[in-house]
Amino acid sequence: AKLNARRPADRPASLFHMVLRALALCIHDRPRVNRFVAGGRYWQRRGVWLSFSGKKGMSDNAPIYTAKRLFPRREEETFEQMVDALWDMQEEGRSGRESSTDKEISLLLKMPPFLLSRFVRLGRWLNERNLFPKAMIDNDPLFATAFVANLGSVGIDACYHHNYDYGTIPVFMTIGRLKKVPIVNAAGQVVAAEVFELKYTYDERTEDGFYVAQGLDLIRSRLEEPELL
Repeated sequence: AKLNARRPADRPASLFHMVLRALALCIHDRPRVNRFVAGGRYWQRRGVWLSFSGKKGMSDNAPIYTAKRLFPRREEETFEQMVDALWDMQEEGRSGRESSTDKEISLLLKMPPFLLSRFVRLGRWLNERNLFPKAMIDNDPLFATAFVANLGSVGIDACYHHNYDYGTIPVFMTIGRLKKVPIVNAAGQVVAAEVFELKYTYDERTEDGFYVAQGLDLIRSRLEEPELL
């Protein structure tokens, strides 16, 4: 509320922005989460790339757009700079203009089925060996550190989403809706509190559970004390 009091009314900082910031900071602090498996080998990713999706409009027939962004270290970007950049991406995603990924998919769907199936097999072969051309990886939201879905924005709770068998994403996070539930506070009293759930699906090949659990604690503590963002 303090931050939004000085921000443009049509570009507020939201819970979604806070979660993305907390996740990005966590991965910078716990870099071994930023690994993936391809071609039977471990790879360490350079940079924290987060992908997310959104509706172009709040209607049944409105299409979904996907976006991917590099999240720099804390000292390289303030929280407000991140919020402004994400608002720019949201406005671009809802503009109706085709992204480079949209254009690639449209081109593929114009291929005859027999040719498309061969192209897909070639893509899988390249993907398994981490040999995809950089120009394709840079624009593809499925080649990222994590994918984040804000289910709370459409009024539903978080769920466990499967990891993709295409691309190199080892973590899928979903954000649930804000809701009031009874909790026990530090004084042992039952009170109503506004909470939300985060749920993760994780490729356990990249790092052991203890290392990842320490990262989840960092996310929780930073969201409980937003000043840490």
